[in-house]
Amino acid sequence: MAKITRIKASDGPSKAEESDAPAITRKKVVVKDKKTEKTKRAEIKKAKKAEKQTDGKKTFILFRPFVAFFRYLRDSWREIRQVRWPNRKATWKMVLAVLVYTALFIIIISLLDLFFTWLFSLILK
Repeated sequence: MAKITRIKASDGPSKAEESDAPAITRKKVVVKDKKTEKTKRAEIKKAKKAEKQTDGKKTFILFRPFVAFFRYLRDSWREIRQVRWPNRKATWKMVLAVLVYTALFIIIISLLDLFFTWLFSLILK
């Protein structure tokens, strides 16, 4: 909620002030922003809902690790169901890409190993 303050200069100096400056009166005007009000209401509802859920499900202290473990399994299963698994053709393409990438790195590392072996043999002789 935005607060806007309007400042007005009065026609003449006030009785309390002896200076020549005009007196200033302040008037507060409140402008309501609908979007911020909706978000605040939604946050309040979420907080109340969270309080209700935590209050209703108190478990014995010895069962808490088991409850947490089964909650983890349940949430993991929900996430796995949301995954879009590739079809057979896409899977084989990815496997082939990994094999080619691995073969290239084997070749590069082997060549570097041969080069440094040759270089150190020249230096140490």
